Amino acid sequence: MDCPFCRHQDTQVKDSRPCEDGAAIRRRRQCASCAARFTTFERVQLRELIVIKRNNKRSRFDRDKLERSMNIALRKRNVDPDMVQQRINRIVRGLESQGEGEIQSEQIGQLVMDELAQIDQVAYVRYASVYRNFREAKDFGNFVKDEID
Repeated sequence: MDCPFCRHQDTQVKDSRPCEDGAAIRRRRQCASCAARFTTFERVQLRELIVIKRNNKRSRFDRDKLERSMNIALRKRNVDPDMVQQRINRIVRGLESQGEGEIQSEQIGQLVMDELAQIDQVAYVRYASVYRNFREAKDFGNFVKDEID
């Protein structure tokens, strides 16, 4: 593992422990050259997933992008970060176990919306506003009236 600070290739693992309910391993590392410390995570990946975007372009599935989008929707909401990680893990495991190597971006968006609806209604509406491309305030009202009530 390269050091993110000096790019030296020799880093040592100082501590390892399971996290995310055993779905990942957290490793605390130290660089042999600059002595900087950093953390890495190791996760099981069942298969390589390709996302088919709305414009039919294809790109590799990025778990970090999924996590960022959920965290943006959940910003300043009182939600347990461990629960969010469990939901992200559930989405990723579900996608990997489908048997399909290619997934429509709309399918991922719907899975995220389903999870956010169970976690926090405000985050659910925030995510939906971007995912469904709300253009006016009435779009929010219509969505809340149709989906939330």
